[in-house]
Amino acid sequence: MEFAELIKTTKVNNVVLSRPGLAPVKGTLCITSHHLLLSSQAEGNGEQNKMELWLLIRNVDAVEKSVQNLSWYQSPWTNGSVQENRLANTSGTITLKCKDLKILQLEIPGMEECLNIASSIEALSSVESVMMTYPFFYRPQSMKLENGWQLYPLEKYYQQIASDTGTWRLSSVNEDFTVCLSYPPVVMVPAAIDDRVLKKSAYFRQGRRFPVLSYYHKKNGKVILRSSQPLTGPNRKRCHEDELLLGAVLKQGDRGFILDTRPAQTAKQAHMMGGGTEHRAAYPHWKRLHRALERGRPLQESFTRLAEACLDTSNSMDRWLTKLEASKWLSHVKMALNTACVAAQCLEREDACILVHGSDGTDTTLLVTALAQVILDPDCRTLAGFQALVEREWIQAGYPFSLRCTHSAYSHARLKQEAPVFLLFLDCVWQLGRQFPFSLEFNERLLLTLFEHSYASPYGTFLCNSEQERKLCEVKKKTHSLWPSLNCKGDKYRNPLYARNSLVIWPSVEPQSVLLWQGLFLRWVRPSHFLDEAWAEVQKIAGNSQVHTEQSSGTPQEQISAQTD
Repeated sequence: MEFAELIKTTKVNNVVLSRPGLAPVKGTLCITSHHLLLSSQAEGNGEQNKMELWLLIRNVDAVEKSVQNLSWYQSPWTNGSVQENRLANTSGTITLKCKDLKILQLEIPGMEECLNIASSIEALSSVESVMMTYPFFYRPQSMKLENGWQLYPLEKYYQQIASDTGTWRLSSVNEDFTVCLSYPPVVMVPAAIDDRVLKKSAYFRQGRRFPVLSYYHKKNGKVILRSSQPLTGPNRKRCHEDELLLGAVLKQGDRGFILDTRPAQTAKQAHMMGGGTEHRAAYPHWKRLHRALERGRPLQESFTRLAEACLDTSNSMDRWLTKLEASKWLSHVKMALNTACVAAQCLEREDACILVHGSDGTDTTLLVTALAQVILDPDCRTLAGFQALVEREWIQAGYPFSLRCTHSAYSHARLKQEAPVFLLFLDCVWQLGRQFPFSLEFNERLLLTLFEHSYASPYGTFLCNSEQERKLCEVKKKTHSLWPSLNCKGDKYRNPLYARNSLVIWPSVEPQSVLLWQGLFLRWVRPSHFLDEAWAEVQKIAGNSQVHTEQSSGTPQEQISAQTD
């Protein structure tokens, strides 16, 4: 396939761009293989008046078009000269609804040009081949392809745990992805369990996602494991190797909890489909808990309803609150935080290990294990530590980004496998940052950036659904990693109020404590420059305060020198 075949019109003059809260801009619109470019020269001759808009076409979620004077063009009795004149006077409007929730409106002169532009954008934004997406063509001069992919190596993180404990080991049982397609090549398992047992356990779990270590709590040596559901079926089948694996996690006298993210009734019904739950008699030291978390279509529809409510600026207060509640998004945030707190409490307050799983172990499972680590571990609340967490618990752990993030809130196509679970995680982290403003080293901008790149990005970090797919597509050889780009702009994503907090941060999950993430859901609806100016001033004050503290902490002679300078 050639991109040129999909582009019916490459350039149109006198296009008017409209965006909420900003003045309309007229300019020249160009379409390339991966970008929509609008370049304008505002009134005046100064270079500062020139405006350019670059939009990654992959970011377009929905294209809506309307054409004026269409009936004139289609009239069969119109003579040739009048028809040509009226055709020249027609115009159309294209509304681009983007995956990052931005909405752009393009008024395009000429009906044919309008329809061609819309058709081209629709075709380019829905190219299915991963290797035809922009990350495989993006080549910034300041970056090398190999940089960044080993910035947060999984092996190093787990090897440190193995050397510190002696009871856990790094296994390469999945080195060639033959045991589990969605797991990384290396996993962390009990040292007493050999690879033969792991393979047997894998066949007993949905998608072969057998129990592996997710997090080791240094304070007491307890762990969080993750897996998929057991395939017990209606006959309540058992797997000795799976029982042996979970038994090896617990020391003499220890107890564990199995946190199932499905409703109890759903887990019970799964038995008829071949799935199910761990039998109490087979896992005597493990107690099962159910904390229902939505995923799939209900979560996607909740996201869509919230986005639509935020767009309706004509709402009265009562109507807005009704729509917000009807979306149920804040309820999902509350339940996710509550479930993560349950997982964290098992380790911190109950001195117990915990296994987290739903059905597939690729969605709500990762949501809970990742959130629990932010709550428990101060290292995961640093800028580098949070990036490593996303790499470890989402990307390497097999969250299917390509399937879940095909479309965002505005698309008219609704695929069964779509769900904003990763966005829900980012929203929960934002809630933690709001409730504990000094405890997270990173700020809201980092979370917004991760949201944007998970749906459409010039980098290959969030491409594909697993490490196995990334290897087949040679993502790490042919695309750039996002992490170096973020780190070279570290100050932009750093919280100026941060002070390391070694304690566990327990969020309030009361309804009045969970708020709408306005910085995401309302950022394109209303101007944000006042908030940006306020944060810039906070950073300035925090920077001056830090300099003053550093000067005050020196010796008397150093303080005199600093004052003299």
